[in-house]
Amino acid sequence: MNPEASGAEDRIWTVPNALSLARLLGVPVFLWLVLGPKADGWAVALLMLAGFSDWLDGKIARAWNQTSRLGRLLDPLADRLYILATLFGLAMRGIIPWWLALAIPLRDVMLLGIPLILRRLGYGPALPVHFLGKAATANLLYAFPLLFLAHYDAWYADPAQFVGWSLAIWGTGLYWWSGVLYWVQVRQLMSEAKRLKR
Repeated sequence: MNPEASGAEDRIWTVPNALSLARLLGVPVFLWLVLGPKADGWAVALLMLAGFSDWLDGKIARAWNQTSRLGRLLDPLADRLYILATLFGLAMRGIIPWWLALAIPLRDVMLLGIPLILRRLGYGPALPVHFLGKAATANLLYAFPLLFLAHYDAWYADPAQFVGWSLAIWGTGLYWWSGVLYWVQVRQLMSEAKRLKR
């Protein structure tokens, strides 16, 4: 491997990593806003800002050649924690049913064995993020602010509820489908490893 490329991969202090870290630090603030003072306006604004920064850090990483190993860990971690925090907050407030709040984390539980298998096969700790996984995350991050807005008695409540639930259901389906595809990839890697041993 090119030493320069290897050094670039090991970078910590990059703009995309700073944005991902800021998103991570916003998770407990978001939960406090939702469950403490119930400041939903600020919570929705923070959620929208997190969604925008998620898009922005990927854009900057590619445009400025600032991709790194740490970034590939921080970015999906921040996304998952925001999704889990939002599901928990919405379910605790009675805005969404608990079955939806549990359906998404159960998909992540389904993937827990993958890093162990990849290490045993001599691959990295994780598979590259699949396009469907990114699409699912985007759907869910757009759905949650709309479900918050649908909770209020206002002119925008009905359209927000319709679009929010459409995105939530579509996002959950894509999230599970991407999980199935990750296991398909792992099976292919296992078959390839067996073939090479022979």
